[in-house]
Amino acid sequence: MQWSDEGYLLSKSNFDENSIIVDTFTLNHGRYNGIVYGGASRKQKRNFQIGNKIHLNWKSKGENRSGYFNIELIKPVAPFFFDDKKRSTSILAATSILRILLPERQINQNIYKLFEKMLNELEKDNWIQLYILWELSIIKELGFESSNSIFIKSREFLYNNQIRKALALNKNLLLENFIIPNKLKFPLFRNILESYYF
Repeated sequence: MQWSDEGYLLSKSNFDENSIIVDTFTLNHGRYNGIVYGGASRKQKRNFQIGNKIHLNWKSKGENRSGYFNIELIKPVAPFFFDDKKRSTSILAATSILRILLPERQINQNIYKLFEKMLNELEKDNWIQLYILWELSIIKELGFESSNSIFIKSREFLYNNQIRKALALNKNLLLENFIIPNKLKFPLFRNILESYYF
């Protein structure tokens, strides 16, 4: 089995001395992970920054078998924010949220496009407000149903520039509706992001 797609790098970990395991979020195949042979080499290493947009070629001996990727960089994202700890942390927070909440191999193009839009807006002055609205949109896309009062309340916080309160509200929504019921661990980088606004 093989396919090609575009996607974003959600995480990476060492596999052996020269290879890595990556977790990716693709447009047409959902969340996929696999081995990248040579991914830990000096030549390839710079391509595998969390949040970078990549072109993926996937190969496996069967649909439900583990496989491996050949990956090319489409667009570097993370390197533009290495000197900005808040924006860098927001990328790691967002990718962590997607990694723990999205089922493997389930296509969700709406969430993909929302994520891509959020990354493209990180250069804007009001990026943190846009990030918070992205979290709300993900919460809704993943099936959380509520009266509009919660979303109105979050927008009121943003309108009054109460970033910490807006982040805390989103955190509670994530915890109560996804993290706690599924016995997941809340993403470390999301906690770090919130700590910058205390």
